Amino acid sequence: MARKATTVFKCSECGATHPKWLGRCPDCGQWNTLQECVQDPNATQAALRGGEFAQKARPVPLATVQAQEDERLLTGIGEFDRALGGGATKRSAVLLGGEPGIGKSTLLIQAAANLSASQSGRVLYVSGEESASQIKGRADRLGLDSGKIEILCTTRLEDILDALDKLNPIFVVVDSIQTVYSVEGGIIPGTVNQLKYCSNELIGWVKERDSVLIMTAHVTKDGNIAGPKALEHMVDTVLSFERNNDETRFLRALKNRFGSVDELGIFEMGAAGLVEIKDPSAMFITRREGEQPAGIACAAVFEGSRVFMVEIQALTVPAKASLSRVYSEKIDGARVSRVAAVLEKRAGLRFSDQDIYVNVAGGMRLTESAIDAALAAALYSARTDIPLPAFSALVGELSLAGEIRPVSRIKQRVKTAKSLGYQKILCPEKCEGAALVQDVKGLVAAIFKKTSP
Repeated sequence: MARKATTVFKCSECGATHPKWLGRCPDCGQWNTLQECVQDPNATQAALRGGEFAQKARPVPLATVQAQEDERLLTGIGEFDRALGGGATKRSAVLLGGEPGIGKSTLLIQAAANLSASQSGRVLYVSGEESASQIKGRADRLGLDSGKIEILCTTRLEDILDALDKLNPIFVVVDSIQTVYSVEGGIIPGTVNQLKYCSNELIGWVKERDSVLIMTAHVTKDGNIAGPKALEHMVDTVLSFERNNDETRFLRALKNRFGSVDELGIFEMGAAGLVEIKDPSAMFITRREGEQPAGIACAAVFEGSRVFMVEIQALTVPAKASLSRVYSEKIDGARVSRVAAVLEKRAGLRFSDQDIYVNVAGGMRLTESAIDAALAAALYSARTDIPLPAFSALVGELSLAGEIRPVSRIKQRVKTAKSLGYQKILCPEKCEGAALVQDVKGLVAAIFKKTSP
Protein backbone atom coordinates (compact mmCIF):
# COMPACT_ATOMS: atom_id res chain seq x y z
CA MET A 1 0.00 0.00 0.00
CA ALA A 2 1.37 3.42 -0.95
CA ARG A 3 2.34 5.66 1.94
CA LYS A 4 1.24 9.28 2.19
CA ALA A 5 3.72 12.03 1.39
CA THR A 6 4.71 14.51 4.09
CA THR A 7 4.79 18.25 3.30
CA VAL A 8 7.60 20.37 4.77
CA PHE A 9 9.12 23.77 4.06
CA LYS A 10 12.80 23.78 3.19
CA CYS A 11 15.14 26.76 3.27
CA SER A 12 16.91 27.29 -0.06
CA GLU A 13 19.87 28.93 1.73
CA CYS A 14 20.76 26.64 4.64
CA GLY A 15 18.62 23.56 3.87
CA ALA A 16 16.81 23.56 7.21
CA THR A 17 13.28 22.15 7.21
CA HIS A 18 10.26 23.41 9.13
CA PRO A 19 6.73 22.03 9.54
CA LYS A 20 5.05 25.31 8.43
CA TRP A 21 5.87 28.32 6.30
CA LEU A 22 7.62 31.29 7.90
CA GLY A 23 8.63 34.57 6.38
CA ARG A 24 12.11 34.28 7.88
CA CYS A 25 14.18 31.13 8.39
CA PRO A 26 14.92 30.74 12.13
CA ASP A 27 18.21 28.95 11.40
CA CYS A 28 19.96 31.31 8.97
CA GLY A 29 17.84 34.45 9.32
CA GLN A 30 17.17 34.85 5.57
CA TRP A 31 13.80 36.15 4.42
CA ASN A 32 11.44 34.43 1.92
CA THR A 33 13.65 31.40 1.46
CA LEU A 34 11.26 28.66 2.62
CA GLN A 35 9.89 26.54 -0.25
CA GLU A 36 7.21 23.90 -0.03
CA CYS A 37 8.65 20.39 -0.50
CA VAL A 38 7.40 16.85 -0.14
CA GLN A 39 8.99 13.90 1.60
CA ASP A 40 7.50 11.11 -0.50
CA PRO A 41 8.49 7.53 0.48
CA ASN A 42 7.16 6.32 -2.90
CA ALA A 43 9.18 8.79 -4.97
CA THR A 44 11.94 7.51 -7.23
CA GLN A 45 15.58 8.13 -6.47
CA ALA A 46 15.78 10.40 -9.53
CA ALA A 47 13.03 12.64 -8.14
CA LEU A 48 14.83 12.92 -4.78
CA ARG A 49 18.29 13.31 -6.30
CA GLY A 50 20.41 15.69 -4.25
CA GLY A 51 18.43 15.42 -1.02
CA GLU A 52 15.71 13.75 0.95
CA PHE A 53 13.04 16.22 -0.16
CA ALA A 54 11.67 17.10 -3.58
CA GLN A 55 10.26 20.56 -4.32
CA LYS A 56 6.52 20.42 -4.81
CA ALA A 57 5.44 20.83 -8.44
CA ARG A 58 2.98 23.62 -9.24
CA PRO A 59 1.19 24.48 -12.48
CA VAL A 60 2.26 27.57 -14.40
CA PRO A 61 0.61 29.36 -17.36
CA LEU A 62 1.87 27.90 -20.63
CA ALA A 63 2.18 31.40 -22.10
CA THR A 64 4.87 32.22 -19.51
CA VAL A 65 7.02 29.22 -20.46
CA GLN A 66 10.01 30.08 -22.62
CA ALA A 67 10.56 27.65 -25.48
CA GLN A 68 14.13 26.50 -26.01
CA GLU A 69 15.86 25.26 -29.11
CA ASP A 70 16.84 21.61 -28.99
CA GLU A 71 20.58 21.38 -28.46
CA ARG A 72 22.09 18.34 -30.11
CA LEU A 73 25.22 16.23 -29.86
CA LEU A 74 26.66 15.04 -33.16
CA THR A 75 27.92 11.47 -32.88
CA GLY A 76 30.26 11.81 -35.84
CA ILE A 77 28.33 9.07 -37.70
CA GLY A 78 26.22 10.83 -40.33
CA GLU A 79 23.68 8.06 -40.87
CA PHE A 80 23.20 7.66 -37.10
CA ASP A 81 22.66 11.41 -36.71
CA ARG A 82 20.23 11.33 -39.64
CA ALA A 83 18.08 8.65 -38.01
CA LEU A 84 18.12 10.64 -34.75
CA GLY A 85 16.77 13.69 -36.59
CA GLY A 86 20.02 15.65 -36.92
CA GLY A 87 21.92 14.45 -33.88
CA ALA A 88 21.19 13.28 -30.34
CA THR A 89 19.12 15.84 -28.45
CA LYS A 90 20.40 16.72 -24.98
CA ARG A 91 18.22 15.68 -22.01
CA SER A 92 16.71 12.90 -24.13
CA ALA A 93 16.51 9.13 -23.82
CA VAL A 94 16.92 6.85 -26.84
CA LEU A 95 15.94 3.17 -27.07
CA LEU A 96 17.86 1.15 -29.68
CA GLY A 97 16.46 -2.28 -30.55
CA GLY A 98 17.81 -4.98 -32.81
CA GLU A 99 18.44 -8.70 -33.03
CA PRO A 100 21.58 -10.20 -31.43
CA GLY A 101 24.77 -9.68 -33.42
CA ILE A 102 23.35 -7.02 -35.73
CA GLY A 103 25.84 -4.36 -34.58
CA LYS A 104 24.18 -2.34 -31.81
CA SER A 105 27.22 -2.44 -29.53
CA THR A 106 29.55 -1.75 -32.46
CA LEU A 107 27.55 1.32 -33.48
CA LEU A 108 27.44 2.70 -29.93
CA ILE A 109 31.13 2.15 -29.16
CA GLN A 110 31.96 3.96 -32.41
CA ALA A 111 29.66 6.86 -31.44
CA ALA A 112 31.11 6.94 -27.91
CA ALA A 113 34.67 7.10 -29.26
CA ASN A 114 33.78 9.93 -31.65
CA LEU A 115 32.06 11.94 -28.91
CA SER A 116 34.87 11.42 -26.41
CA ALA A 117 37.31 12.80 -28.97
CA SER A 118 35.19 15.79 -30.06
CA GLN A 119 33.52 16.83 -26.78
CA SER A 120 35.03 18.05 -23.53
CA GLY A 121 32.62 16.10 -21.33
CA ARG A 122 32.87 12.50 -20.11
CA VAL A 123 31.40 9.47 -21.88
CA LEU A 124 30.14 6.48 -19.85
CA TYR A 125 29.61 3.04 -21.36
CA VAL A 126 27.66 0.69 -19.07
CA SER A 127 27.74 -2.98 -20.04
CA GLY A 128 25.67 -5.66 -18.42
CA GLU A 129 26.37 -8.32 -21.04
CA GLU A 130 30.10 -8.07 -21.85
CA SER A 131 33.25 -7.71 -19.80
CA ALA A 132 35.53 -4.69 -20.00
CA SER A 133 38.17 -6.74 -21.85
CA GLN A 134 35.66 -7.73 -24.52
CA ILE A 135 34.66 -4.12 -25.13
CA LYS A 136 38.31 -3.03 -25.17
CA GLY A 137 39.09 -5.78 -27.68
CA ARG A 138 36.30 -4.61 -29.97
CA ALA A 139 37.48 -1.00 -29.76
CA ASP A 140 41.03 -2.06 -30.63
CA ARG A 141 39.86 -4.15 -33.61
CA LEU A 142 37.95 -1.14 -34.93
CA GLY A 143 40.92 1.16 -34.41
CA LEU A 144 39.03 3.44 -32.01
CA ASP A 145 40.56 5.84 -29.51
CA SER A 146 38.95 4.58 -26.29
CA GLY A 147 41.22 6.40 -23.85
CA LYS A 148 38.53 8.89 -22.79
CA ILE A 149 35.65 6.40 -22.47
CA GLU A 150 34.69 5.37 -18.94
CA ILE A 151 33.58 1.71 -18.79
CA LEU A 152 31.34 0.28 -16.08
CA CYS A 153 30.48 -3.43 -16.11
CA THR A 154 27.57 -3.96 -13.75
CA THR A 155 23.90 -4.85 -13.70
CA ARG A 156 22.97 -3.03 -10.47
CA LEU A 157 21.03 0.19 -10.99
CA GLU A 158 22.41 1.72 -7.79
CA ASP A 159 26.00 1.33 -9.07
CA ILE A 160 25.03 3.00 -12.34
CA LEU A 161 23.35 5.95 -10.60
CA ASP A 162 26.36 6.45 -8.32
CA ALA A 163 28.68 6.50 -11.34
CA LEU A 164 26.41 8.97 -13.12
CA ASP A 165 26.44 11.34 -10.15
CA LYS A 166 30.24 11.18 -9.82
CA LEU A 167 31.14 11.47 -13.52
CA ASN A 168 28.22 13.61 -14.80
CA PRO A 169 28.80 12.34 -18.39
CA ILE A 170 27.38 14.01 -21.49
CA PHE A 171 26.77 10.67 -23.25
CA VAL A 172 25.61 7.48 -21.54
CA VAL A 173 25.22 4.03 -23.09
CA VAL A 174 23.41 1.23 -21.22
CA ASP A 175 23.89 -2.11 -22.98
CA SER A 176 21.35 -3.53 -22.39
CA ILE A 177 18.45 -2.29 -20.28
CA GLN A 178 17.10 -5.84 -19.88
CA THR A 179 20.14 -6.78 -17.78
CA VAL A 180 19.77 -3.93 -15.27
CA TYR A 181 18.04 -4.61 -11.97
CA SER A 182 17.39 -2.86 -8.67
CA VAL A 183 16.56 -4.27 -5.26
CA GLU A 184 13.58 -1.89 -5.25
CA GLY A 185 12.07 -3.73 -8.23
CA GLY A 186 12.97 -7.28 -7.23
CA ILE A 187 16.03 -9.43 -7.75
CA ILE A 188 15.29 -10.85 -11.22
CA PRO A 189 16.43 -8.70 -14.19
CA GLY A 190 14.24 -8.33 -17.26
CA THR A 191 10.83 -8.41 -15.57
CA VAL A 192 8.23 -5.80 -16.40
CA ASN A 193 8.64 -4.07 -13.03
CA GLN A 194 12.42 -4.04 -13.34
CA LEU A 195 12.37 -2.59 -16.85
CA LYS A 196 9.93 0.17 -15.96
CA TYR A 197 11.58 1.03 -12.64
CA CYS A 198 15.17 1.05 -13.90
CA SER A 199 14.31 2.94 -17.07
CA ASN A 200 12.37 5.53 -15.09
CA GLU A 201 15.34 6.11 -12.78
CA LEU A 202 17.82 6.51 -15.66
CA ILE A 203 15.49 8.73 -17.68
CA GLY A 204 14.82 10.87 -14.61
CA TRP A 205 18.57 11.40 -14.21
CA VAL A 206 19.19 12.43 -17.82
CA LYS A 207 16.18 14.78 -17.95
CA GLU A 208 17.84 17.03 -15.35
CA ARG A 209 21.21 17.29 -17.11
CA ASP A 210 22.68 18.20 -20.49
CA SER A 211 23.29 14.58 -21.32
CA VAL A 212 22.07 11.90 -23.73
CA LEU A 213 21.04 8.41 -22.66
CA ILE A 214 20.99 5.51 -25.13
CA MET A 215 19.67 2.14 -23.95
CA THR A 216 19.87 -0.97 -26.10
CA ALA A 217 17.05 -3.49 -25.95
CA HIS A 218 16.51 -7.09 -26.94
CA VAL A 219 13.92 -7.95 -29.58
CA THR A 220 11.44 -10.77 -29.99
CA LYS A 221 11.50 -13.27 -32.85
CA ASP A 222 9.06 -10.99 -34.70
CA GLY A 223 11.55 -8.11 -34.55
CA ASN A 224 9.64 -6.04 -31.96
CA ILE A 225 11.39 -4.62 -28.91
CA ALA A 226 11.01 -7.08 -26.04
CA GLY A 227 9.39 -6.01 -22.80
CA PRO A 228 6.40 -3.80 -22.05
CA LYS A 229 5.20 -1.32 -24.64
CA ALA A 230 5.32 1.27 -21.86
CA LEU A 231 9.11 1.26 -22.19
CA GLU A 232 8.77 2.75 -25.67
CA HIS A 233 6.37 5.39 -24.36
CA MET A 234 8.84 6.46 -21.66
CA VAL A 235 11.72 7.33 -24.02
CA ASP A 236 11.94 10.18 -26.51
CA THR A 237 13.25 8.20 -29.48
CA VAL A 238 12.93 4.55 -30.51
CA LEU A 239 15.35 3.27 -33.15
CA SER A 240 15.17 -0.11 -34.86
CA PHE A 241 18.29 -1.77 -36.27
CA GLU A 242 17.34 -4.13 -39.11
CA ARG A 243 19.40 -6.56 -41.14
CA ASN A 244 19.02 -6.55 -44.91
CA ASN A 245 21.67 -9.14 -45.70
CA ASP A 246 24.95 -10.29 -44.21
CA GLU A 247 26.56 -6.85 -44.63
CA THR A 248 23.85 -4.19 -45.00
CA ARG A 249 22.02 -2.70 -42.00
CA PHE A 250 19.05 -0.31 -41.88
CA LEU A 251 18.55 2.06 -38.95
CA ARG A 252 15.10 3.63 -38.85
CA ALA A 253 13.21 5.67 -36.26
CA LEU A 254 9.92 4.25 -35.01
CA LYS A 255 9.34 7.22 -32.70
CA ASN A 256 11.10 10.58 -32.43
CA ARG A 257 9.92 13.54 -30.38
CA PHE A 258 12.67 15.74 -31.79
CA GLY A 259 12.67 14.85 -35.48
CA SER A 260 11.14 12.92 -38.34
CA VAL A 261 10.43 9.19 -38.24
CA ASP A 262 10.86 8.96 -42.01
CA GLU A 263 14.65 9.15 -42.04
CA LEU A 264 16.62 5.99 -42.80
CA GLY A 265 20.25 5.34 -41.94
CA ILE A 266 22.09 2.74 -44.04
CA PHE A 267 25.29 1.01 -42.97
CA GLU A 268 27.54 -1.75 -44.19
CA MET A 269 29.25 -4.05 -41.71
CA GLY A 270 32.90 -4.64 -42.46
CA ALA A 271 36.25 -5.27 -40.82
CA ALA A 272 36.37 -1.63 -39.69
CA GLY A 273 32.93 -1.81 -38.07
CA LEU A 274 29.81 -0.13 -39.37
CA VAL A 275 30.54 2.06 -42.38
CA GLU A 276 28.04 4.63 -43.64
CA ILE A 277 26.57 4.24 -47.11
CA LYS A 278 26.10 7.87 -48.08
CA ASP A 279 24.81 7.28 -51.62
CA PRO A 280 22.68 4.13 -51.43
CA SER A 281 20.76 4.59 -54.69
CA ALA A 282 22.75 1.90 -56.47
CA MET A 283 21.91 -0.64 -53.75
CA PHE A 284 18.30 -1.02 -54.81
CA ILE A 285 18.73 -1.03 -58.59
CA THR A 286 20.06 -3.91 -60.66
CA ARG A 287 22.07 -2.77 -63.69
CA ARG A 288 21.47 -5.17 -66.57
CA GLU A 289 22.85 -5.59 -70.04
CA GLY A 290 20.32 -6.29 -72.73
CA GLU A 291 16.54 -6.51 -72.42
CA GLN A 292 14.91 -6.17 -69.03
CA PRO A 293 12.98 -9.26 -67.88
CA ALA A 294 9.23 -9.20 -67.41
CA GLY A 295 7.82 -8.34 -63.99
CA ILE A 296 10.35 -5.58 -63.19
CA ALA A 297 9.43 -1.92 -62.59
CA CYS A 298 11.27 0.96 -60.92
CA ALA A 299 9.81 3.60 -58.60
CA ALA A 300 11.15 6.79 -57.00
CA VAL A 301 10.43 6.75 -53.27
CA PHE A 302 11.16 9.17 -50.45
CA GLU A 303 12.76 8.02 -47.21
CA GLY A 304 13.02 11.07 -44.99
CA SER A 305 14.86 13.75 -46.97
CA ARG A 306 16.32 11.45 -49.65
CA VAL A 307 14.97 9.96 -52.84
CA PHE A 308 15.74 6.32 -53.64
CA MET A 309 15.17 4.49 -56.89
CA VAL A 310 13.92 1.02 -56.02
CA GLU A 311 13.22 -2.01 -58.18
CA ILE A 312 9.91 -3.80 -57.62
CA GLN A 313 9.83 -7.41 -58.82
CA ALA A 314 6.61 -9.35 -59.44
CA LEU A 315 5.84 -12.92 -60.47
CA THR A 316 2.49 -14.57 -61.13
CA VAL A 317 1.92 -18.31 -61.45
CA PRO A 318 -1.29 -20.38 -61.59
CA ALA A 319 -2.64 -21.02 -58.11
CA LYS A 320 -1.87 -24.49 -56.81
CA ALA A 321 -5.06 -24.56 -54.77
CA SER A 322 -8.55 -23.25 -55.22
CA LEU A 323 -7.60 -20.09 -53.30
CA SER A 324 -4.92 -17.76 -54.68
CA ARG A 325 -2.33 -16.26 -52.34
CA VAL A 326 -0.10 -13.19 -52.15
CA TYR A 327 3.51 -13.64 -51.00
CA SER A 328 5.05 -10.25 -50.20
CA GLU A 329 7.38 -9.30 -47.33
CA LYS A 330 8.67 -5.83 -48.24
CA ILE A 331 5.34 -4.45 -49.51
CA ASP A 332 2.13 -4.91 -47.55
CA GLY A 333 0.19 -7.87 -48.93
CA ALA A 334 -3.09 -5.93 -48.69
CA ARG A 335 -1.65 -3.23 -50.97
CA VAL A 336 -0.58 -5.87 -53.51
CA SER A 337 -4.06 -7.43 -53.45
CA ARG A 338 -5.71 -4.02 -53.91
CA VAL A 339 -3.54 -3.09 -56.90
CA ALA A 340 -4.15 -6.51 -58.47
CA ALA A 341 -7.90 -6.04 -58.00
CA VAL A 342 -7.79 -2.64 -59.73
CA LEU A 343 -5.87 -4.16 -62.67
CA GLU A 344 -8.39 -6.99 -62.92
CA LYS A 345 -11.31 -4.57 -62.97
CA ARG A 346 -9.85 -1.71 -65.02
CA ALA A 347 -7.29 -3.43 -67.27
CA GLY A 348 -9.06 -6.73 -67.92
CA LEU A 349 -6.34 -8.98 -66.48
CA ARG A 350 -7.30 -11.98 -64.36
CA PHE A 351 -5.40 -12.36 -61.08
CA SER A 352 -7.97 -14.26 -59.02
CA ASP A 353 -6.59 -17.62 -60.20
CA GLN A 354 -2.93 -16.61 -59.74
CA ASP A 355 -0.47 -16.81 -56.87
CA ILE A 356 1.33 -13.46 -56.68
CA TYR A 357 4.92 -13.06 -55.51
CA VAL A 358 6.32 -9.55 -54.92
CA ASN A 359 9.84 -8.56 -53.86
CA VAL A 360 11.92 -5.39 -53.59
CA ALA A 361 15.55 -5.52 -54.75
CA GLY A 362 17.93 -4.76 -51.91
CA GLY A 363 15.40 -5.73 -49.23
CA MET A 364 14.02 -2.25 -48.57
CA ARG A 365 10.55 -2.11 -46.99
CA LEU A 366 8.17 0.18 -48.94
CA THR A 367 5.10 1.74 -47.36
CA GLU A 368 4.29 4.96 -49.21
CA SER A 369 1.53 5.18 -51.82
CA ALA A 370 3.86 6.53 -54.53
CA ILE A 371 4.87 2.96 -55.43
CA ASP A 372 1.36 2.00 -56.61
CA ALA A 373 1.96 2.85 -60.29
CA ALA A 374 5.24 0.91 -60.41
CA LEU A 375 3.65 -2.03 -58.58
CA ALA A 376 0.77 -2.05 -61.08
CA ALA A 377 3.22 -2.00 -64.00
CA ALA A 378 5.26 -4.85 -62.49
CA LEU A 379 2.12 -6.98 -61.95
CA TYR A 380 0.85 -6.26 -65.47
CA SER A 381 4.27 -7.13 -66.90
CA ALA A 382 4.47 -10.36 -64.92
CA ARG A 383 0.96 -11.43 -65.91
CA THR A 384 1.38 -10.70 -69.63
CA ASP A 385 5.09 -11.61 -69.78
CA ILE A 386 5.79 -8.29 -71.53
CA PRO A 387 8.84 -6.47 -70.10
CA LEU A 388 8.90 -2.75 -69.43
CA PRO A 389 11.29 -0.65 -71.51
CA ALA A 390 14.75 -0.41 -69.99
CA PHE A 391 15.51 2.70 -67.91
CA SER A 392 11.84 3.49 -67.24
CA ALA A 393 10.41 4.65 -63.90
CA LEU A 394 6.93 5.35 -62.54
CA VAL A 395 5.54 7.55 -59.77
CA GLY A 396 1.95 7.79 -58.58
CA GLU A 397 -0.80 6.52 -56.30
CA LEU A 398 -3.43 4.18 -57.70
CA SER A 399 -7.06 4.79 -56.76
CA LEU A 400 -9.80 2.15 -56.78
CA ALA A 401 -11.26 3.86 -59.84
CA GLY A 402 -8.05 3.17 -61.75
CA GLU A 403 -6.76 6.76 -61.57
CA ILE A 404 -3.07 7.56 -61.13
CA ARG A 405 -3.10 10.26 -58.46
CA PRO A 406 -0.37 12.80 -57.61
CA VAL A 407 1.93 12.30 -54.63
CA SER A 408 4.11 14.67 -52.68
CA ARG A 409 7.38 16.09 -54.07
CA ILE A 410 7.01 14.70 -57.58
CA LYS A 411 9.54 17.13 -59.07
CA GLN A 412 12.30 15.92 -56.75
CA ARG A 413 11.49 12.31 -57.63
CA VAL A 414 11.61 13.01 -61.37
CA LYS A 415 14.85 14.97 -61.01
CA THR A 416 16.52 12.10 -59.17
CA ALA A 417 15.35 9.56 -61.74
CA LYS A 418 16.72 11.68 -64.58
CA SER A 419 20.06 12.15 -62.82
CA LEU A 420 20.41 8.35 -62.53
CA GLY A 421 19.88 7.86 -66.26
CA TYR A 422 16.19 6.97 -66.49
CA GLN A 423 14.92 7.96 -69.91
CA LYS A 424 11.19 7.19 -69.69
CA ILE A 425 9.50 8.57 -66.58
CA LEU A 426 5.75 8.49 -66.03
CA CYS A 427 3.96 10.58 -63.40
CA PRO A 428 0.46 12.04 -62.88
CA GLU A 429 1.62 15.69 -63.06
CA LYS A 430 3.28 17.75 -65.76
CA CYS A 431 7.00 17.74 -65.04
CA GLU A 432 9.92 18.54 -67.28
CA GLY A 433 11.41 15.33 -68.62
CA ALA A 434 8.43 13.15 -67.64
CA ALA A 435 5.37 11.88 -69.52
CA LEU A 436 1.89 12.46 -68.14
CA VAL A 437 -0.21 9.43 -67.19
CA GLN A 438 -3.57 9.73 -65.42
CA ASP A 439 -5.10 6.25 -65.27
CA VAL A 440 -4.35 2.56 -65.63
CA LYS A 441 -5.35 2.45 -69.29
CA GLY A 442 -3.01 5.33 -70.05
CA LEU A 443 -0.24 3.59 -68.13
CA VAL A 444 -0.70 0.39 -70.13
CA ALA A 445 -0.75 2.31 -73.42
CA ALA A 446 2.36 4.37 -72.55
CA ILE A 447 4.49 1.53 -71.19
CA PHE A 448 3.38 -1.55 -73.10
CA LYS A 449 2.29 0.15 -76.35
CA LYS A 450 -1.13 -1.46 -76.26
CA THR A 451 -4.66 -0.57 -75.26
CA SER A 452 -6.22 -2.42 -72.32
CA PRO A 453 -9.70 -3.87 -72.90
